[in-house]
This record gives sequence, C-alpha cells and structure tokens, in this order.
Amino acid sequence: MLQQTRVAAVLDHYARWMQRFPTVHDLAKAREQTVLALWSGLGYYHRARRLHQAAKLIAYDRKGEFPRTAEAWRELPGIGRYTAAAVASIAFGEPVAVVDGNVERVLDRLFGPIDSKEGNWQRAEALLDRARPGDFNQAMMELGATICTPRAPQCLVCPLITWCATRGADAPKPQAARKRKQLHYAFARDRGSILLVQRSADAKRMANMWELPEITANPKQQALSKFRHSITDTDYDVSVIAAPPALIRSLDGNARWFTRPQWQKLALTGLTRKVLGRLAPES
Repeated sequence: MLQQTRVAAVLDHYARWMQRFPTVHDLAKAREQTVLALWSGLGYYHRARRLHQAAKLIAYDRKGEFPRTAEAWRELPGIGRYTAAAVASIAFGEPVAVVDGNVERVLDRLFGPIDSKEGNWQRAEALLDRARPGDFNQAMMELGATICTPRAPQCLVCPLITWCATRGADAPKPQAARKRKQLHYAFARDRGSILLVQRSADAKRMANMWELPEITANPKQQALSKFRHSITDTDYDVSVIAAPPALIRSLDGNARWFTRPQWQKLALTGLTRKVLGRLAPES
C-alpha cells in the first residue's frame, strides 16, 4: 500500500484491510471485486490484483508457507527487489540490504552521487550489519525519511555527519510540468439508487471497476459539482452534471442501479468514490 502512496492516505485503508483479511488465506479466498473495493481510493490497482494473486500462490501452492529469502519472494507477483529484500531482512533476518528512495538519498549524500543504481545496492550491502539486517535496513530508511530529508536535512543531529561527503540539501531538480485535463460525468439517482457503469475487462487502467458514466462536455448544462482531482502527474478538472433521460436510456444493458449498501461494496474508482461522497452523502 505504501508504494507510491503517502502514509497518511494508507492508515485507514490498512486498518480496514487487516480487519477484513486478517490472514493470507482470507485474502486468497476473497473475490477480486471485494479486494478492489477495499483498495478503492489508493490507486494503482494493479498492486491489489498482484497482492491477491500472491496470496493465492502462498495459500494454495505453498500450503500457507511464506517465502523466507529475498530470491524466493521475487518469484511472487508484484514483488520487486526492494520489497523482497525488506520483507526477507525484517521478517526473516536474511542478511540482504534494502535500497529505497530514502536509502538512496542517504548513500548519495554520504559518499557522493553515483550514476548507477546498482552502485547504491552495492554500497548498501557493504555497510549492512549482517547480524541485525532488519534493524539496519529500517534505520537507514528512517534516517532518510526523518533526518536526511530531500530539503532542509537536519545535518547537525545526523549520526553520520562525521563521514558525510556533502552535508546539505541537494540542488533542486527540475520538475516536469503537470498535465491538465478535463473530465465530465453524469449523475443519476432513482429512489436512492445510483446509476453506474463498469469498465471493460481489457481496459488499460482500472479494468472491471465501476464508475459514473463519462460524457462529453455540455457548456449549457449546469454542473452539480466541480472539483480538482490529481493522479500522479495529471490534474483533472472534474465536472458532474445531472444525467439526461436520453443518456440513461442509451446506457440500458451497459449500466446498473445500486443502492448505497450495494455500491459501498463495489470496486469503485477513487474518483467515483469521491463524487459519491459529495453527491450521495450518508443521511
């Protein structure tokens, strides 16, 4: 959940997730739509699908036994080098180093920048406390997150200042300009039910997830709600209008009506959940 997502955004989702899926077997037995519904709002839904797939492999193919080495962890869907090393060292004590963005920054400042990412993995391995690899890796990540920060690093209280080659913040890197796009959706409610459509199974993004019907802009139609929604490098100006009867008829067979208890359990896109929070709040 924390991959590309802030801690503050994850906390509530994590608590709900662990309540619903306290064991790997609970997750493995769940329907994909249930998994995606619990993940809704975190984005990057391929992470949830791969986590679900990994749970099935552990529960059924491995008889509930978790891998114990970084190499074995990387055989599971969605597990890369960093995640595999972090789990293997922290949970199972394997002497393998971890390099995330925070550790990479600490190493670059400590020894000077290096062009090769592999070089920082080698640096981390050379420094690793092989008797306490989990503690060492967590300490390096925490140091980068709280002391050796991107801007205004707290060098005077850093335990590595004696050996640090740079002692200060990096020169600011140029940021790519954010993209700006407009999205328009139709909102239809009938006796407390909301009309939603499902993305196709082969959609490039958020396949099989439910959302409001997307429409073309109509400048004459007064918006029920307008707001900004941001994803990665793009800011969306979102406008939601009342669905015209003709649109509702045209969607016949491709859309369904859901009551609140029903749509709350659906795998909704994060944007749809945000819209419904505004236009269909709990009474």
